[in-house]
Amino acid sequence: ESICLQYQLYLLLSSHLFCLLKNEMRLIIFFLCAYVPKTAAGHCKWAEVLKDLEQIKTSKDIDVSLYTANTDEGVKCQEPVMRCFFLEMKVILQECYITNCSKTQDVLNIWKNGNASLDNKKLNSTTSAKCKECEEYEEKSFTEFIQSFVQVIQKECK
Repeated sequence: ESICLQYQLYLLLSSHLFCLLKNEMRLIIFFLCAYVPKTAAGHCKWAEVLKDLEQIKTSKDIDVSLYTANTDEGVKCQEPVMRCFFLEMKVILQECYITNCSKTQDVLNIWKNGNASLDNKKLNSTTSAKCKECEEYEEKSFTEFIQSFVQVIQKECK
């Protein structure tokens, strides 16, 4: 799709701007335009969250039990699963504010980055009706929660 759009852009530019350039330069610009969107799309939008999860996973001063979504939920339930993990991150954030834990900034970063990505998408009500609510999942320790969260994000980034 991006190549088709880039080609249309190329045609538009070639009729106006590129008439001043030689044919070789037009081809170079066309291929660069076609290549750039693919490299940008290859970057996982959850990379920053994953990096911060690695920072907090060894924290000894976060001691909470959290609803932990299953890592093997179907593709249709991936978004509600992600939302569940980020809702539980808010619980961790509140706990960090209360106990003044050492990883408060990392937890805040995870919560902000996740919500920024999720808020752009509306949750499909027909899909979410078939998926479990966050509170229906088993409560697990902080360590198990982080391990599951990392697995879900890695699956999303593949």
